[in-house]
Amino acid sequence: QVQLVESGGGLVQAGGSLRLSCAASGRTFSSYAMGWFRQAPGKDREFVAAVNWSGGNTYYADSVKGRFTISRDNAKNTVYLQMNSLKPEDTAVYYCAASLYIDYLRISNTYDWWGQGTQVTVSS
Repeated sequence: QVQLVESGGGLVQAGGSLRLSCAASGRTFSSYAMGWFRQAPGKDREFVAAVNWSGGNTYYADSVKGRFTISRDNAKNTVYLQMNSLKPEDTAVYYCAASLYIDYLRISNTYDWWGQGTQVTVSS
């Protein structure tokens, strides 16, 4: 089993920045790829970003490319999502997830473990 705990969410004005963290425990952190997803009220959960086991490959949704950066620190069992130039449409609950797959990381069904989520609210 893998336990994931997100932190770092909050309220920020448009144009501001936040950094989300996701701490993992359980299995060997470097064994799996990590992803961030988000879900806004009344909408489906959507892919935001993913990183492979080593951190060498990253993937982004078009809506966040150039503004968000995903990274991981395997020594600290933590994955991060640096969010810059935030927009009101980025408002959502953000979830981190872990996967033993190396492909299809944009698809939520690829992930086996999920955190409880952290709220990000961007005011205009």
